This record gives sequence, C-alpha cells and structure tokens, in this order.
Amino acid sequence: MILLLDELPLGLALPLFGVCALVIGIVGTRLTGIVDDLADRTGLGEAIAGAVLLGMATSLSGIVVSVSAALADRPTLAMSNALGGIAVQTLFLSIADITHRRANLEHAAASLGNLMQGGLLLCLLSLVLVGRFAPEWTLWQVHPVTPVLLLGYLFGLRLVGRSRDNPMWQPAQTRDTQPDVPDERAMSRSATQLSLSFTALAVTLGISGWLLERSAAVIAEQTGLGQSVVGALMTAVVTSLPELVTSLAAVRRGALTLAVAVIVGGNAFDTLFVAASDIAYRGGSIYHAIPDAVSLWVALAMLMTGILMVGMLYRQRQGPAHIGFESVGVIACYLAGALALLLAP
Repeated sequence: MILLLDELPLGLALPLFGVCALVIGIVGTRLTGIVDDLADRTGLGEAIAGAVLLGMATSLSGIVVSVSAALADRPTLAMSNALGGIAVQTLFLSIADITHRRANLEHAAASLGNLMQGGLLLCLLSLVLVGRFAPEWTLWQVHPVTPVLLLGYLFGLRLVGRSRDNPMWQPAQTRDTQPDVPDERAMSRSATQLSLSFTALAVTLGISGWLLERSAAVIAEQTGLGQSVVGALMTAVVTSLPELVTSLAAVRRGALTLAVAVIVGGNAFDTLFVAASDIAYRGGSIYHAIPDAVSLWVALAMLMTGILMVGMLYRQRQGPAHIGFESVGVIACYLAGALALLLAP
C-alpha cells in the first residue's frame, strides 16, 4: 500500500490531496464540537480538553510522519516536520484571531491554563535546544534529553490541571471576555457516547492525515525540494490542517478558550514528536543529526510562543486590522523564517 502511494503520479496525488483535506475539514469541525461537549460533560475544562484530547487527536498524522521518517533514516524530515508544525500552528492561531472580529482572540480567551501551556511549551522547546548543543551521549541510541521531554510534558500537564482546580491568578473579566462555562446541551449525551464518537473521528482524522501526507510527499518529491523545505513548509502545513480547522470551528462555536488551547496545548504535545523520533532513529542522537536550518525553527517557535504569551498577558482589545499585535508579530516571524529557509544554500 505504501509503495503504491509513493509511486502515485502527480495527476492522482493532487486529487487525493484535495479529498483528504476536505475530509479533515469536515471531521475536524465535528471533532471540535465533541471535545467541547466532553470538556463540559466531564468537567475537564476547555484548556485541558483542548490541549490533551483535541491536541492529541489532531496530531496523529504529524507524529506518523516524523516517526516514519526517523525509521527511514530521514532525521531532517522528521525534525523539520515536528518543529515546522509547531511554528505553522502558532501562525494558524493568528488566522483564528482574524476570524474573531468582535475583539482580539487572546483578549477574549483569557485563561490561566493557556498561559501555563505556553510556558510549558517554551520549556520543552528549550530542552530541544539543550539536546542540540549538549554532548552527543546516547543510551540504546536515545539521547538523555528524550526521557526528560516526556517527563517534563507530563509534569507540566499536572501543574496545568492543579492550577485550574486551585488558581492563584485570574484574568480580569471584560465585556469581550468569553468565560469557560459548561453548556447545558453537553449534558444530553453521556460521556461514553461522546468518547466513542471522539475515538472514531480521531482515527478517521489520523488516516486522512496520513494519506494527505503521502500525496504531499509525492508532490514535493517531484519538485526537487530538500527535506528541510519539504518538512517545514510542506508536510508541517499539511499535517497541521486539523489544528487550523478545529481552531476556526471552536471560534465559530464561541469556545474561544478551546480555540487557543488546541494550538498552544497541541504545540506542547507536538514537542513529543521529537522524543518519539529520537527513539525511532537508529543512527544515534537525532538532535545532532539535524542541520542549522532546522534548529532555526526551534528558535522561531520559541519567539512566536513568547510573543503570543505577552499578547495573552497584555490583552489588547483591538489592534492593527482588528487583530492583536501578537498576531502581527507571529505572522511576521513565520514569513521571515520561511524566507530564510527558502534562501538557505
């Protein structure tokens, strides 16, 4: 099956790309509603449900890309897909901000959970850089930073959950703030029923994303682009489409905290792509097998996340073109990074 997909002619790869993108759009929209209802039905809250449930489900295709690339001895593709995906998903949050015309999205979706997820993401991305510049030590071909990444993510989620139960800081409420309160409609369906629907849609999303990536790989291969460009600007965008769809769908439902959580919390989960890729890669430390062009995306993702967190703390109601200054900054960072990658020798 994989061989046949790799040998697809361009004339078939393009329609497959379009069909899978359409499936992801429909399924992603439906998945957002189910996770929103699950957050209310179970008491998880939109920040945790968006980061863990929705972030994990929409990341299925991306982790398949990175792990399969690492197994196939293509570490540059594996890492550029993972790190480029974090950058492009942060860019997608700016697109969601543009669609929310009433006020700046980061102002309306003020949430301690999302701020803590952003801090967790900065810590995890910093660990990736630590692995890149630390000595090339491995145990069973796995770098010591990899288990620290996994433990750091789990510990960070525990802190986010505790902060929701016993918050020590709360954002000021304004007329534009959209609080995370349970929707009575969510109580009409059982948690089991919602969980089964979530699982079925998540599997569909993962399969569709994988097929979408395979068609994108065929298209990219025939252009002659390198692994860094293909990973950061092609497969990263393709496998991040669920995050864009679900974030926009959450904005339309009025679940603004969920719209931000699926990106910021999903990005924190996506750093585990690096850990999974290091375990799958048999050539030693994957952190030391990547070029500087890929390391650039770690720095860019940290910069974009930092700008986003400043925006969530400052909470500008209206900015340029009715979006926050943080969205303008994030868009500028991503475009500068893409240009630098395309112009790199």
